[in-house]
Amino acid sequence: MAEEIRQLCKIDDITALYAKKLVSADEAVKTVKSGDTVHYGLFCGIIQDLDVALAKRTEELENVLVCDTIWAYPQTPAILLADPDSKHFKYMSTHMSALDRKMNKEGRCWFIPVQFRENTKLWAENVDSIDVAMLQVGPMDRFGHFNLGPQIAEYWGIFSKAKKIIVEVNKNQPQIHGMQNSIHISQVDLVVESSNNKLPNLVAKPASEVEKKIAGHIVERISSGSTLQLGIGGMPNYVGSMINESDINDLSVHTEMFVDAYVKLYNAGKITGNKNTHKGKMVFTFAMGSQEVYDFLDNNPMGCCGPVDYVNALEVIAANDKVISINSCLQVDLFGQVNSESAGLQHIGGTGGQLDYVMGAFKSQGGQSFLCTPSVRQNKDGSLESLITPRLPEGSIVSSPRSATHFVVTEHGAVNLKGKSTWQRAELLISIAHPDFRDGLIKEAEKMGIWKNSSKVL
Repeated sequence: MAEEIRQLCKIDDITALYAKKLVSADEAVKTVKSGDTVHYGLFCGIIQDLDVALAKRTEELENVLVCDTIWAYPQTPAILLADPDSKHFKYMSTHMSALDRKMNKEGRCWFIPVQFRENTKLWAENVDSIDVAMLQVGPMDRFGHFNLGPQIAEYWGIFSKAKKIIVEVNKNQPQIHGMQNSIHISQVDLVVESSNNKLPNLVAKPASEVEKKIAGHIVERISSGSTLQLGIGGMPNYVGSMINESDINDLSVHTEMFVDAYVKLYNAGKITGNKNTHKGKMVFTFAMGSQEVYDFLDNNPMGCCGPVDYVNALEVIAANDKVISINSCLQVDLFGQVNSESAGLQHIGGTGGQLDYVMGAFKSQGGQSFLCTPSVRQNKDGSLESLITPRLPEGSIVSSPRSATHFVVTEHGAVNLKGKSTWQRAELLISIAHPDFRDGLIKEAEKMGIWKNSSKVL
């Protein structure tokens, strides 16, 4: 492949090859056959025009498996609108957006459980085939390279397995600096010029009062010189706001997801990138947020997007000192098991890289990971339900095992579970539960044999 690319360095040859491979979206999807496995791309690189074109062929096709990672567009995939009973297409994802969750509940989207750092190997070595890989890219440069946009993640595992690769060229894809961040025209089978659809615009809701209290318990434990990993949402953004108003500075970024909070921290002069690895760079494996995120990263040499099997590798995370990992969860039981994926049997989200950063941050010199949840949620009937539970309910998914959990945070405080016995963990977790539920949790802990007379009384 390197020799082929070298021989195609002449601009005339590259231009001619582009023209030879350029087809319409309708023509490109003719490569899909019944029984094929098709990959739709990742995050902001998921195809749109090709999806519409493939939907036109619904009645011609049977048993086509379609995979992606987070459908973040506001509209339902065209193939599912054309095939509401999933008779022709089976849609699967390694992570879940709000729309994916809705489709999962309707029986039209299936989840692929995986640790995010393993996604590259998953596609390269653990699926039988990917017959057609489709993805959005930026326009080809004069050397024949298409920039992959604000996501690399597991792309190279997908490419290594794909029999055919089709790129949908979108001028709105920002040009992102980083590692393995482009694919060459010689590696592509077909090129489609898209209608230049906009990228997903994810604007986090303002932080609630509970989330602000949670953020306060975290920020007081962050010091200058830390390396940040933040998730998306009102609470992580509020953490950024609180840091902006503090004397914390000289921060770095090593994260799976690049979000708006980092732009605000950079604009406030808080980010220097003075960490152990990739000095001066803000390292991530995908970016999603408002248009401000994409504009900030466009041709910005400080941005460094890399493959997920590198960015989320525990030893790579841990090579940076004072890693601070902040993620949300849904429930925590008295053993310290953390559920971030389901409400009983109701699927909510994917595994993602939460465990990667829980473990990687703890391995870091001076590192801390924080898993955050409100102490209660309100049910439809107005009643309150404790999210600190004696045991995880039936159907719950253990996203972070008790052996990995470091800090758990609610609006009532932050507790460090590392090195604590089972009864100490129960005591600490009950101390940050909602006051109305603490007595009941103590009684349940006694029944479970993890709250003895020798335990400290709260």
